[in-house]
Amino acid sequence: MGRIEDVLAPPNEEGTRATILKWCKAVGDSVAKDEPLVELETDKVTVEIPAPVSGILTEVLKAVGAEVSPDEVLARLQLAGDPAPAQHESPPAALRAETSASASGARSGPELLSPSVRRLLQEHGLSPADISGTGRNGRVTAQDVTRHVAQSGQVDQTAPAPQAGSRDSPGGTTLVPHTVIRRRVADHMVRSLADAPHITTLFEADLTRVLKHRAAHAKNFESRGARLTLTAYFISACVQALRAHPEVNATYRQDAMELHKDINIGIGTALGDNGLIVPVIHRAQTLSFFDIAQRLTRSVEAARAGKLTPQDVRGGTFTISNHGVGGSLLAAPIVINQPQVAILGAGKVQRRVCVVEADGNESIAVRSMCYLTLTIDHRALDAFQANAFLGLVVATLEHWPDSAEPQHH
Repeated sequence: MGRIEDVLAPPNEEGTRATILKWCKAVGDSVAKDEPLVELETDKVTVEIPAPVSGILTEVLKAVGAEVSPDEVLARLQLAGDPAPAQHESPPAALRAETSASASGARSGPELLSPSVRRLLQEHGLSPADISGTGRNGRVTAQDVTRHVAQSGQVDQTAPAPQAGSRDSPGGTTLVPHTVIRRRVADHMVRSLADAPHITTLFEADLTRVLKHRAAHAKNFESRGARLTLTAYFISACVQALRAHPEVNATYRQDAMELHKDINIGIGTALGDNGLIVPVIHRAQTLSFFDIAQRLTRSVEAARAGKLTPQDVRGGTFTISNHGVGGSLLAAPIVINQPQVAILGAGKVQRRVCVVEADGNESIAVRSMCYLTLTIDHRALDAFQANAFLGLVVATLEHWPDSAEPQHH
């Protein structure tokens, strides 16, 4: 029998399960090394698994829609040039037909549509030819469809279109199957709340100096490839606070607290009706303020274009949710992104009348204020630590220097 190579689901430190979206080849097809073989979807990204060697796809072990774990065997390849095996047990007829149909669709044109993309196209009455794909070889991604719909104003404002697989119930309502991302997010949120007792502390921050700084330097940053958003300021302020309070940049273990050397800050990024994703700004403690803004700009653009890689969403040690961009003043508790121990929430900036103190005198002034929350895992942190951390974040923002590249101490 010829040599056989296993095709494995990619490993990851979180142990995240994935779902088979599509087989790009059918049993019996020849496959070149590094050619796309199967497409997987997790709660974070969609990834293509390339063939590890050149050969013939002799066995498919997981059908479309099956959930798989990291390092699980998905298929087997007979190496190119090896003699065909004397006997080979054929895969089940249903699985063989499913992979053949999937592969046939993959070879039919440049669209290479995943189930989620086909569903979105059906919802909005679109054809793949209507959309410019940003995926590999011009493939149309779910984010491409969402962006096209948003830009062309094709969203039905009166009633949502039924999704593929939806069905009417006897009570006159419509049952819409959960997407893979929605199921995974739901499971993750339930586990987080079940494992970690959540407590939220609330502070108010005066962002007047931050907004003055942004007005002075936004054009310069933009000319160099970085949008100067409020989230960049929140990241920078959190870096200073995480340096001073390393217990917040940690993972709770049953026998110990694991304090992380690197500050890897995840940024909750909304993808419209397709849920959200959390790209990570890795080693933020090594970045200048401009670098933070630039990295943030690129990460958000990649997230909304569907171009994030698995590495882009792994390894976060702390998360920021800037829910204020959607108009929210306060959200609590924001569910912790386990296994992290805290998450910062930033509300909408409002102009409010406040009492301000200067040189020992009080006066009434209009200031740009927002609510900041810190939700903590009470197994790992107490209110004293949470208040100290959030107090430093607020102080950093309220005393923001005028220089383009602030030097915090």
